[in-house]
Amino acid sequence: MPTKTIGVREEVYDRLRARKRDDESFTDLIDRLIDESGGDWRDGFGSLSTEETESLREAAEASRERFNESAGDRQTAAIDRLADASGDGQPDDGADGLDDANDDDRGSA
Repeated sequence: MPTKTIGVREEVYDRLRARKRDDESFTDLIDRLIDESGGDWRDGFGSLSTEETESLREAAEASRERFNESAGDRQTAAIDRLADASGDGQPDDGADGLDDANDDDRGSA
């Protein structure tokens, strides 16, 4: 059977040697490790562990909560500015059909 020679870093060699059984060659070891891996390493590429998934979920929820609080604060501030601008302490709801520029003229005609 033909063979190929490959080079590996010393630390990789040490890790392989530590996993090698007494009765197997390095070829047997590599073959066993590939079989144990359950297939193509690319199949699971980018997948998260259960712990990582939960951590990501929690971070996303916290981010949503911060955004919602911030959006609520901005909305309240905008309503307050509108109320201050209308002069009567209440925001103009547009129910009178007049724009803000004409509101002051209602009683003068």
